[in-house]
Formats: sequence, structure tokens, C-alpha cells
Amino acid sequence: MKHFSDAAGGLLGQPMFQLLTRVKELEAQGKKITRFEIGDSALGVPPHVIEATKKALDEQKTHYVQSQGIPELREAICELTEKTYGFRPSIDQVMIMPANGIIDAVVRCVANAKEEVILPDPGFPTYGAVLNYTGITGVPYKQYEGKERMYIDPKEIESRISPRTRLVILNSPNNPTGFVATENEVRDVYDIAKKNDVYLLSDEVYSKTIYDGAHYSPAVFDECKERTIILHSFSKAYAMSGWRLGYAIGPVDVIQKMTLLFETIYSCVPPFVQYGGIAALNEHPEYFEHYWDMLKESRDLLVKNLNTLPGVSCLVPAGAIYAFANIMKTGLTSQRFATLMLEQANVSLLPGTNFGKNGEGYVRLCYARTLETIQEGCDKMKAIITDGSIYETI
Repeated sequence: MKHFSDAAGGLLGQPMFQLLTRVKELEAQGKKITRFEIGDSALGVPPHVIEATKKALDEQKTHYVQSQGIPELREAICELTEKTYGFRPSIDQVMIMPANGIIDAVVRCVANAKEEVILPDPGFPTYGAVLNYTGITGVPYKQYEGKERMYIDPKEIESRISPRTRLVILNSPNNPTGFVATENEVRDVYDIAKKNDVYLLSDEVYSKTIYDGAHYSPAVFDECKERTIILHSFSKAYAMSGWRLGYAIGPVDVIQKMTLLFETIYSCVPPFVQYGGIAALNEHPEYFEHYWDMLKESRDLLVKNLNTLPGVSCLVPAGAIYAFANIMKTGLTSQRFATLMLEQANVSLLPGTNFGKNGEGYVRLCYARTLETIQEGCDKMKAIITDGSIYETI
């Protein structure tokens, strides 16, 4: 008899793309949706990246290449890592693949079904989605809302360690909360992983988007030779979301296993995409200098407006491109709030529960948008909250 596998039955996908599908349907019906749901940038792909990709296509760089990634891009990543972190990994420590796939590959290469992975909650949905279909147990640790910042308690992480723990995930700057780990928090998490001899996945996709403070990486403690695996993406740092280009730096034996897995299911990242990545890393850094200022201005406008909405409060996120607004005083659940904003205000945003159970009472909005879009969306939300129409539907 036909049936789906247990793994297929556990597939969850990404909620932001599921909402995106609904938004596209509404837009096709003629509705104008002010969109805060998807973590994409209003900035265009840098022209020099497009030109480098075109050049690679013209030169017929369209055939199979190494599954681990072309040496030129991996060397460029080694150089960037040395400038950024103060150590130079070997080229064998670097692999190229889509960033979401790296999460999947790391988890599947270091943990078995019924073993455990410790992950942030709220946290990026792919973490939980991978664990759910692989049968690996997710053990969450909480992000807390303080008076001025979101924070984590490393002692809580340590208390979650068991003999079945194989991996700890740290995401700073954090999606969805904008939390940025302090140097002491990062050191404590690394020390916990070292003490218990487990791997540490450091998701640093948003490391270039920090507005207050500095970025600290656990990679500096072992140079990614022993347990730390860095995850990076071109999507956010270089406005290349549709290119599906990312990279990992980690212990050579882990990278080798991840490469074999990627080779099995995907063969290789298209070479012309990788040449675009080289241009992003090596050429015209000034292209992005104004972008970080634009993001900070957008962040400040969104947070200011959110804090004027009745029943809503929002800390200023220190990093990433999201505001994680507290809506508990509205009396609505996160899902209900998000649904009403879409149905009545034509504003799309994500319920905090898309990011874990501890996201209840919050909603996430992406502020990588124009100032006009942010003001428009906030005005629409304020109108229906102020006149009370959202409560009439409860």
C-alpha cells in the first residue's frame, strides 16, 4: 500500500513563504498589501554582482563544478574571514551551498533521530523544521525581553544539556528578535559546548547588520577547527536573496560530510552564481555603506510607530532587519493579530508563534523597506486598532 515516509510526514516548510503565497494571491485580486512578512531587502542587487554573473555566463561558466564550491570563492571567503575574525581558515574548512541547506546539512551530519539539538525559541523556523522531519529532538532555550534588550541566559542553555545533546545553535544577530549577543554571552555559550564536547552552530547571517554594539563570534575560540561551524549567507549582507548562495566554515571532517550530503542531493551550486558571490565579496564595498544607515533609519521609524499603537510595545533591535513587537496588551493571540492585520488593514506580518512557542504575544515585521512603506503600513494598522474594529471580530 502506498504511503508517505515518516520524514515526509514531518515536513513543515517555512511559514513566511506560506504567507507570501497568500499575499501574492491577494495582490493578484487587486489588493494593495503593505508587506512586512518576508525577510527580503528593498535594495537592488549590486550592479557589479550582476555584471560579474553575466560575464561568467558569457564565458560559458555553466557546467558542473566542485560540490564543495569553486576554489576562487572559497579563497575569497578565507581572506574575508581573516579580515573580519582575525584568523584564516584553510580552504578545506569552507563549503558553498544555500544557507538554509547548511542548517539541514549540519543537523543531519552531527545528530541522529532521538538525539538532541539545543536551539533558541523564538528562533528561525528552519531549525525546528529540520528537526521535525528528521526525528531529532529540539530542546529550546528562551530569549527574554528585558527593559532595554532581548537577552539569553547561558545557564539555561547549560541546564538543557543531556547525554543525548549533539549540537547547540546560537543565532546572533537573531531572527526574529534582533537580539545581539554580548562578548560574555558568546564566550559562555562556547565554553558550555566545549565542556560538554558538542558542536556549536553559529548562525551569523545578519552579522553585517548591527546598529548598536559589536558582533562577537564563538569561532575566534577554536578557529572553526574543533566544534564551531559558522553559517553565512549572501542574501541579507549583499541583497542577493534570490541567488540562494551561502557558505559554512567548520571542522574539516564536518565540512567533508556536509559536502557529500550536498553532492548527493544537489551536485553543486551553479558556477555563475558563485562568480557573482566573488564580486560581492571583493568589489565596491562602498555600495553598501549607505545601506546600513538606511536600515537604521527604517528601524527607528518602525519602532517609533509601533510604540504608538494601542496595546503594542517594541524594543529597539540591536541587529538584523526585524522588529519583534510585543502585542500582549491587545488581548489578541499572535496568530489572531496577524490575521486581522492582513484581512482588515491589508498589512502582512508574521505571528511570533511562527518562531516557536515562546513567540506567543509577539509579531515580527521586516523593516528592510522604504520609509514610505513603513509609514503607510503603520498608519493602516493604527487606524483599525484605534477605532476598535479588530475587537469587533473576536
